[in-house]
Amino acid sequence: MVRFGPNGTTFVIVSDTQITAKTPAGTGTVQVTVTTAGGTSNPLPYFYLAAPTLSDLSPHLGPDTGGNTVTAFGTNLTLTNAVNFGASPATSLVVVSDNQLTVTAPAGVGTVVVTVTTPGGTSTAATGNPYYTYLGAPVLTSLTPSHGADVGGDAIVLGGSNLTYTDAVTFGGVPASFAAISDTQVVATSPAGAPGTMNVVAHTPAGNSNALPFVYDPS
Repeated sequence: MVRFGPNGTTFVIVSDTQITAKTPAGTGTVQVTVTTAGGTSNPLPYFYLAAPTLSDLSPHLGPDTGGNTVTAFGTNLTLTNAVNFGASPATSLVVVSDNQLTVTAPAGVGTVVVTVTTPGGTSTAATGNPYYTYLGAPVLTSLTPSHGADVGGDAIVLGGSNLTYTDAVTFGGVPASFAAISDTQVVATSPAGAPGTMNVVAHTPAGNSNALPFVYDPS
């Protein structure tokens, strides 16, 4: 007989020096013993580990090329030995605490579930928000109009692609107020600037777009 604490279990005798046993359900630390016709063995400790859970990520968005740092929050993370973004393994795993770890995201596409694996099992998407969305880099193809008054205040339509998650628009490095209308269009209000040509750049969690020239006309 093989027991994990008070619970017996099925087993296979491999040899006079080895037994393979199936662990029964349990919690905490229990003592494992083997009983034969000659008596019961000395006990050895066996540790039950709760499966890890993921409750949140920061950030939930990143470039489809990967390489950015993602912090995962959850429980039972101390013994994490693998983190996957969908089917792709993350790298540079650092366990901060039993409730937090950081990894480097691999390349990917679309929205994937991030999972954590420990000796206690693999997390699932049943609780929390362990979803991560890959974004293509923003691209600008047009500015309409491509010039405006140096005092600012003009509505400029930025045309392009991958603009849904735009979180900043700059004119020559100066932040502009803006609204993302769709994945192909952002409307920005030009800030004041010196007469001449400035570069307009949109930024998303996937990085900076290419720059397009905008001309400030003297007032």
